Order: sequence, then structure tokens, then C-alpha cells
Amino acid sequence: MFKSPSILVGLEVGTSKVCVVVSEISDMGALNIIGVGQAKSRGVRKGEIVDATVASEDIRNAIVEAEQMANVEIRSVFLAVTGAHMRGFNNRGFHPVASHDREISDDDVQDVIKNAKAINLPAENHVVHVIRQHFLVDGQAGIVNPVGMFGARVEVDVHVLHGNYNRLQNPIRAVKGLQVEVEGVVFSGLASALSLLSSHQKELGALVIDIGGGTTEYVVYSGGIIKYTGVLAVGGDHVSNDLAYGVKVPLGRAEQLKIEHGSAVVDSSIRGQTIQMASGLGLPEQAINLEHLRRIVSLRLEEIFALIASELEAAGLLDYLRCGVYLCGGVSRTRDIVKLAERVFGTPASIGNSSSISGVKSALDQPEFASPIGVVKFGSFESKKRSDERKTLGHGFKQTLGYIFRRS
Repeated sequence: MFKSPSILVGLEVGTSKVCVVVSEISDMGALNIIGVGQAKSRGVRKGEIVDATVASEDIRNAIVEAEQMANVEIRSVFLAVTGAHMRGFNNRGFHPVASHDREISDDDVQDVIKNAKAINLPAENHVVHVIRQHFLVDGQAGIVNPVGMFGARVEVDVHVLHGNYNRLQNPIRAVKGLQVEVEGVVFSGLASALSLLSSHQKELGALVIDIGGGTTEYVVYSGGIIKYTGVLAVGGDHVSNDLAYGVKVPLGRAEQLKIEHGSAVVDSSIRGQTIQMASGLGLPEQAINLEHLRRIVSLRLEEIFALIASELEAAGLLDYLRCGVYLCGGVSRTRDIVKLAERVFGTPASIGNSSSISGVKSALDQPEFASPIGVVKFGSFESKKRSDERKTLGHGFKQTLGYIFRRS
């Protein structure tokens, strides 16, 4: 069956697994997940492709699984991107109102946004998102739409996300090598926030932290707009590495111990307890101190949260998280991680869920699927934007990053 115009596909090529989400858009614009696919990721480290051949194979396997469940042929996707090379910052553009009567027009708004996008970046970097925040007219802040207002000067605040062009190209090329088009790309942390947060939560202020195998992305919303984004090249794999060294077991065993016995909080009640683990090769069982194991896990996760908290404190944003902290990604399954987050950030925390989207419950209930679900949501916004612009301008929308990369 051919992919119909009402089908949108989200793809995340993560460090631990490749996830694909297929969603159907109703006539009312509601999203319903009709298929998911996943495969173990082997060619990715710290969120970036390091072996294109095996990464492409894993992407193909996940896509095939999603196609079979949804009974569609996937010809294009929206793609999540991440990596330590990605950076976010706030920028302001300004524009003098030239009309005789000083009434701000649509052209003035487009000009000021264009000026805000005129950013001096390193030659090797490329802008992924320019996200509008608020307008100002003659110094009056907090204006949502200045068209029709009177003023001599209009300004706009935007949040800019950019990254290394070549490193952004790698996952795009891997997908295109499978004869699948990339309709657009989205920062995976932003996708997770789109998946988990309601308009009310964005307005009150919330922090979304997506802890994957190789990276941790985080996004702060306040006053309904994005205030801060960031990426740490640290994730669940680093916890496993710490355990492998700390309790002297192979990495595969360390991963198993982390999943089965790890905890983000060390409880004094486990003092003196041990775990018996078969050492293999006919050697005697190995006794592992449970308190020691959990302390290793806890210290690494606390470090991740503390780094984020330190950045947000420096930016003056910690006091704006009135809706608290929302966790997702595979590492959010760790026992007592919510307690640790509440202790570090001093605000309520919870495991986020994608309640604004319906469909396959197995995907909605898994924190690992927050980002690819959000990618689909982003794709629905982009598709609507392009449709609206085609109606208004009579031609296709050609300025998104997906189209720019498609021509490269």
C-alpha cells in the first residue's frame, strides 16, 4: 500500500535503538499512531552515526517493522537529530517601521524575523531551528502579534538552534540511502517536549529531560515559549561503563545489572546486601555489593542532573519551573529516578507521557518513544504550515531545513 498524504512518519536514530513511529492525521488534524518499529542501534555513539553501513541496516529494519504494523509503504520521514555539537541561544532582531503612518504590517514582521535570523555562526555550522518567542514594539514587551499596532521600532526575540552541517548530514544521508526522503529535521529534545507538554504546562514553566543511551537533551518552556535548550554527551551507556569498572564485570553484565538492580537513590536499608552473579567460564559466582552498585548509578545520574541544574541556575530559569520536571528516554526507567530529580531540582518531577496523541498503547507507554512521537507532532505542524503557505503564496514552502538538505 502506498503512503497516503494523511500519513506522517517520525524517525529517531538513537545510541541504543532506532525508533520509527507512523501516525495518521484525521480530518480534524488529530494524530493517531498506527504503527511502530524499533531495532537495536549499533552504528551510533553519543547520538551520532559512527558506522554508516550498520546504522543504515538498523534504520531499514526499524522502518520495515513499522511498515508491517501500519500496513503502509514509508517513502518519507521527519528525522530527529542530536549531538554534542548542537547549541541553542536566544537572539533579538530589530526593524524600523518605515510606513508614513507607523502602522506595523506583515512585511515589517517578516523583515524583523529575517533580521533575527541573520546570525554570525561558524562557517561549518547550520541553523536547525529559529523559534519565535515574543515581539516588542517601542520597548513594550510580551507582544504576540504586532501587526496593526503603531510604533517606530519592532523587535523580536527568537531561540536559535544550530549544529555542525556535516554531522547533521550523516543521519540524513543514511536515510536517503534507503530511498526514503527526509521531509524535515527536528532537535530531538524539542520533539520530546512537544510530545510531553501541554499548552498549560508550557505556560506555567516546565523542564523536559530526555536521557538516552549516549546523550541527554533538555528543554525549558516558560510563558508558553522555549527559553533554553541543551545537550550533554552523557547518557545510560556511561552508567553501564561506570558499573563495568566499579564492580569489575564485562560491559554486557554491567548493562544487565543496571537494568535489574540499579537505582538512582541509595537506600540505607540495603546496606550489607549482595547479589550473586554467575561469572561464566565455569568460575565461581561473583558476589556484588548492592549498595556499592546503586551508589555508582546514583552518582552518575546525579551528575547529569546537577550539570543541567547548574546551567539553568546560571540562566536564571530554575525558579520558573512551576510545573516541574518531566523525564523521558530509556534511562528514565531507572528505579527512583524521579526522587533524585526532585532532590536536585527542588521541584516536583514525573515520568512524562504522550497524552495528547492516541494510538498504539505500547508506544505511548514507553518513555523511549517520547522523541519519535514528538517528531510526528512536529511534522504535522510543518505540513500544515506548508499547506497554508501554498494556499497563500501559490507555491511550496521551500525554506525549512529538510528542503535545504534535500537539495544538498
